[in-house]
Amino acid sequence: MKYRKSVLTSAIVTCLAFSAHAQEAGQTQTATDLDTVQVVGIRGSVEKSLDTKRDAQARVEVVTAEDIGKLPAKNVADTLRELPGVNISSSSASEGAFDEADRVSLRGTNPSLTQTLVNGHTIGTGDWFVLSQVANVGRSVSYSLLPSEIVDQVVVNKSSQAKLVEGGSAGSVNIITRKPLQFADNLTTEASVGAAYSDLPDKTEPQVSALLNWKNDANTVGVMVQGFYEKRSLRRDGQEVVGGYGVIPDDAAVVATNPDLAGVLYPNLLGAVYFDQTRERKGGVLDVQVKATDSLTLNLNGFYSKLEADNYNRNYMMWASQFVNTQAPNPGYVIKNGVLTQATYAPTNSATVTPYGVYDMISRPNASSESKYLTLDADWQASDNLNIKFQAGTTDGSGKSPTQDVLETGTAGNAGASWSMGGLGDPIDWSLGGVNTPANHLPQNGWIFGGQAIDVKDSEDWFAADGELFANADSVLSSFDFGVRYSEHERKNDFEIAQGPNFASNWTDISAYPTTGGSYPGDFGGDLDGNFPRGIWYYTPSQLAQINADFANRDPVSRFYFSDVYGVKEKISAAYVQANFAGTAWSGNIGLRYVKTDTDVRYNQSLPVNSGIPGAISGSAFGDYLPTTVQNDYSRVLPSANLKFDLSDDLVARFAVSQTMTRPDYSALAGSLSLDDLTHTGSGGNPQLKPIVSTNYDANLEWYFAPRALLSVGVFAMQLNDYINFGTTTISYKDQAASYASGTDVYADYQVSVPVNTNGNIKGFEVAYQQPIGEFFGVSANYTYADGEASGGGPLNGTSKNTYNLAGYFENDRFSARVSWNWRDDFYAGVSRTDEFYQKSVGALSASLSYHVTDWMTVSLDGLNLNNPVYKYYTNSDAGFLPYAFYANGRQYYLNLRFKF
Repeated sequence: MKYRKSVLTSAIVTCLAFSAHAQEAGQTQTATDLDTVQVVGIRGSVEKSLDTKRDAQARVEVVTAEDIGKLPAKNVADTLRELPGVNISSSSASEGAFDEADRVSLRGTNPSLTQTLVNGHTIGTGDWFVLSQVANVGRSVSYSLLPSEIVDQVVVNKSSQAKLVEGGSAGSVNIITRKPLQFADNLTTEASVGAAYSDLPDKTEPQVSALLNWKNDANTVGVMVQGFYEKRSLRRDGQEVVGGYGVIPDDAAVVATNPDLAGVLYPNLLGAVYFDQTRERKGGVLDVQVKATDSLTLNLNGFYSKLEADNYNRNYMMWASQFVNTQAPNPGYVIKNGVLTQATYAPTNSATVTPYGVYDMISRPNASSESKYLTLDADWQASDNLNIKFQAGTTDGSGKSPTQDVLETGTAGNAGASWSMGGLGDPIDWSLGGVNTPANHLPQNGWIFGGQAIDVKDSEDWFAADGELFANADSVLSSFDFGVRYSEHERKNDFEIAQGPNFASNWTDISAYPTTGGSYPGDFGGDLDGNFPRGIWYYTPSQLAQINADFANRDPVSRFYFSDVYGVKEKISAAYVQANFAGTAWSGNIGLRYVKTDTDVRYNQSLPVNSGIPGAISGSAFGDYLPTTVQNDYSRVLPSANLKFDLSDDLVARFAVSQTMTRPDYSALAGSLSLDDLTHTGSGGNPQLKPIVSTNYDANLEWYFAPRALLSVGVFAMQLNDYINFGTTTISYKDQAASYASGTDVYADYQVSVPVNTNGNIKGFEVAYQQPIGEFFGVSANYTYADGEASGGGPLNGTSKNTYNLAGYFENDRFSARVSWNWRDDFYAGVSRTDEFYQKSVGALSASLSYHVTDWMTVSLDGLNLNNPVYKYYTNSDAGFLPYAFYANGRQYYLNLRFKF
C-alpha cells in the first residue's frame, strides 16, 4: 500500500505547487465571483433542470434539488427513475427486491454498464448483502449509501464526451454536491428532524440531518459541514423456489410404478421466507472552499457514509427431492406441459426418517457497507484564454459480513407434503405434514454453513489534470479541452472462513437445542396470494449465535474458504482531447479519449487433494488450491461527437455518436476456477475477458414550448461489442498434473463454463412531456421503449421493453403536493445458481406533501410504494417459464420537520 499513498501524496503536492504559483501570478487578474444559486420549490427545481438540460452541449437529463436536502423523491435512485430511459433496481445479486431503490441503469442495460460519479470522480462502494460481496460482484454503485441530503443536482449523461471519465457503456450519472461559496447568505443553517415508518414491520424510527454553511463577506472563503443519520426497519415476506425445478430421472424408482412421471419437472426447495433487517445509515460531508486569488480557487471535499444492516433470513422449505424419486404421489396428481403441477404425498411409516422439509435460519449481525472519499481540487485561470483544473483524490468502500450464524435442519420427518401450482404470477399453494415446533426438527438431516470474516475492500487513488483553452471570439472553434487522468483501483476479499459442523460436538442431538424461540408474524404472507405455511417457529438471533458457538467449526485453517478469496487491481491511464465548436444557432464537440488498463486478476484454482502440484496449498477442508495471478492488459481509443442545432428560439435538435467502455465485473474476472485435469473441463471466472465497448447513436428533438415546459422525442441505438454473458468456451490453461509429471509447463485446451465475451445490441426511443398548468399545477410524463438481445437471440440483463412514468404536482407559496407513478416491463434479471430468472412487470406509486409553516419551518410527508407492490420473478426451464419467487415489502412513510435559517 506504500505505492498507493505515494501516488496520492505526489498528486496533492502537485496541486499545492500549482496553487502557490498561481497565487503569485494571478494577483492582477479580474475577480469573477462564483454563481450563488438558490433553488426553492418544485417549480424552481423544474425550471433549473430544464435550463441545464437545454444549455448542455450533449444529451443529458437533469434533476435539481427543490431545496437544501430535498429531492423530488426520498432518495437519489427513486428520483432518477422518473427520468426517461432510467431504470432502478433494489438488489445487485440474486437476493430479490427490497423496498429501497439501490441501483440505477440506463436504456435497458444492467447497472454495471452505468457509471456513477460524484462531482465528476469515481466513488468506492460496498454492499451489505453477502452474495454481492463475494458472488455477483459488479461495477455498479450502491445508492443506499448516498443520502438525498447531500445532493444539489444530478446530471445523467446519455451521450458521451471525451472529457468524461470512462466506465459507463450505457452512460453515466454525476451526483453534484453543494459548495460553500454557492450559498447566497454568509451563514446558512438547516436541520431536519423526522421519523421513518414502515407498515409491514410496523415500526417508527428516527432520522436527523443538519447543515451549517459559512462564508466571508468577500465570498472568498467558505466552509460547509453536513451530517445525517437515519434508522429504519425493513421486513420482507416471500415465497421462493430456491432449488429451481428438479427433474425426475427415467431410472427413478417411482417411474417403475408411475411411468408418466419420467422426465417430469417438480418444484424443489419451495419455501416460505421471512426476512427482517434494521438499517442504520450515518455519515457526513465536509467542504472547504478558498478563493485564494482572483484566478485560483481551492476546494477540499470529504464524504463518509456507513450503512449498518443487521439482517435475519428464515426460509422454511418443502424438500421435494427427498421423496419425489422414490414415492408415488396420491392418485389425482396433475402433469401439465411436462411439469408436476399438483401432487399430494402421504405420510410414511418407515423406520428410516425422511425429511420432507428443510429449514434454513441465517442471521447476519454486524453486516455493513461503507463509502468515503477525500478530494483536493485546484481551479486555476492561468490566463485570459486558459483554464486548468487539478484534482487528487482517494476513495474507499467496503462490504462486511463478519459473522453468519446459521442452522440448516430437517423438518417434517416422514410427514408427507403437497403442492398445487397456479399461473405464472401466482404463488404456489403448498404444505408440509407433521408438527412444526422447535422440539421436533431434525438436525441430523441438516448442516451448519455460512461464510465468516468477509471484508471486501473497494479503493481507488487518482490524479487528474484538465485544461480548457478558449479560442478567439470570431473563431468557429470556441474552445479546446484536454486532460490526463491516472488511477489505481482495487477490489478484493483476502479471507473467508466457511464454517461447518463441529463433529466432535453433539450437534445432531435434538435434546441439545433450545425448545422455545420466536415465530413468524401473525400477518406473515398477508400481502401475497397463496396458501402456504404460516405460524413458523425460529430460533432468535442470540439463540442462533449460541448454537453456532456450541456446534460450529470456524477453524481459520481447515475451514479457510479459498473460493471466495479474490482480487482485481487496475492501473488506469487516460488522456483526451476535445474540440468544442459554436456557430450561428449551432454548437458541438468532437473528441478522442485514450484509455490504457493494466489488470492483475488474483484468484485461487481448486486442485485435487494431495495433488503434489508445486505451489499448491493444502490444509483446507475444501481441498488443495493454487494461488494464481493473471495479467489482462488492454487499451482503447474512444471517439465521441455531439451536435446541437437551435432550430428556433424554442426548438433544439441533437445528434451524437460515440464509443464507450465498461470493464468486466470483478466476479466475472476473478471467480474461483475449478479445473479437472483428467477431462479437461471446468468452471469459474474468466480473467481474460475483454472490456465491453459500445458504439452509440443518439438523436433527439426538444421543444421548449413554454416556461418550465418540454416535449421531446429521441431515438437511440447501442452496439455492444464483447458483451459479457455466460457460456462454455475453450480456454488454454496450464495442465497442473501433466506439468508436474513432465517437469515442464504443459498447457491444454479446457472446455470451461465461464463468463464469455459475446455481442449484443439495444435500440429504442424515448418520449418526454412536461408542462405547467396554470400558475400552480404541473404534469410530466415519459415513455421509453428498449429492445435488446445478445448474440444468438438471448436476453440482455436489465432490458425492459416498456418503461413509463407519470407525475403531477401542485405548488403555491405555502403548500406543495406531488404524486408519481412508475412502471417497467418484465426483464431478465440474471442467473441464480444455474437458473435464469426474470422479474415481472411492476409499478410503484409515491407521493410527497410539504407545508411551509413559517419562512423558517417546513413540514413534509413522503410516501413510497403506496400501492404495496408485490415483486414477482419467474425462471426459464425446458418446460417454459415457471414461477420462481414473490416478495412483499409493504409501504414506507417519512415525516420531517425542516428548519432553515
